[in-house]
Amino acid sequence: MRTESMSEFDEYIRHGEPGRREKAAAWQTAIGLQDVDGLKPSAYLIDTARKHIEGDITIDDVKQMLDAYYKSKTARAEAEDERTEEADKVSARIEELLTEKSFSFSPEYLARIHRHLFQGVFKFAGRYRDYDITKREWVLDGDTVLYASASMIQETLNYDFSQERKVNYASLDTARAVEQIAKFIAGVWQIHPFGEGNTRTIAVFTMKYLQSFGFEVKNDMFKDHSWYFRNALVRANYNNYPKGIHATDEFLILFFRNLILNERNELKNRDLSVGVIQSANHLDPKCQNDTLDCTLEELAIVKILRENGKAKQDDIARQIGKSLRTVKRIMAGLVEKKVIVRENGRRNGVWVVKKH
Repeated sequence: MRTESMSEFDEYIRHGEPGRREKAAAWQTAIGLQDVDGLKPSAYLIDTARKHIEGDITIDDVKQMLDAYYKSKTARAEAEDERTEEADKVSARIEELLTEKSFSFSPEYLARIHRHLFQGVFKFAGRYRDYDITKREWVLDGDTVLYASASMIQETLNYDFSQERKVNYASLDTARAVEQIAKFIAGVWQIHPFGEGNTRTIAVFTMKYLQSFGFEVKNDMFKDHSWYFRNALVRANYNNYPKGIHATDEFLILFFRNLILNERNELKNRDLSVGVIQSANHLDPKCQNDTLDCTLEELAIVKILRENGKAKQDDIARQIGKSLRTVKRIMAGLVEKKVIVRENGRRNGVWVVKKH
């Protein structure tokens, strides 16, 4: 769904001068990428970005203004949630990197991107994690991708980059090149070298890498489909043979074909789910109607409420990886569609999923 701020940025892209158009596209992408972690920018960031697009201030001015804004107690009190500061600052830094005319194909440059984006946000900015991780993915029905062990991160990154360097792209047609790049990016993401911020870091690296080939990257793909991009990376690295589920890069390739070849393949998050749709077979028909296009987020919430009608909204937000504000908005929509209903009052009541 487009916000008013995105529409205003679109105006710069359609009718603005080349310099403004480039900055507006970078800002749209930078802001859109925050959605992979359920983050939304503040109204202050949107206004500040607009001043930057119009040439009234520099990107350094933007960063300084954000630092000053978040040092203010008043500003902190007005922030929509505690992670808005992260969304604002990282958005500004992504815009800066996307318009920077430099690139280095190396694990060190990947770490440099992470350090640049998250300096002052994460204590471990730019450093590989020293612990093993798992992450519950609702697109995997609560299961996790198997990430690289902490002790193997440097070695595995070096191997993947060395193998990619051997690829003779001059001998590949564009379609084959797209498939190879998708395969490489999926492999780097599976390593998950950093504690947090991997998808945003790798998205920026991907755009810089594609630009190094001379591809004209469609920034609006990451603006509109950043969450699909992440879920496609998940599916490209997940196997569960007892359940008949195999790792597939088909979804990621569709994303890249739209990104690079200007195709119009339909990208729906619900298509990537390995279990949520099956568990929601008894949803109200209104939610299954293609006209209303019930989203994967809605299906995930319905699944949780079907299992636990007393689930709290903040717990639901943590389980599906979205902000509390987003969960409240989605649930309000489900109530309006009459898919769920609150019974026995607000304080001591339960959520009930309506049957057919």
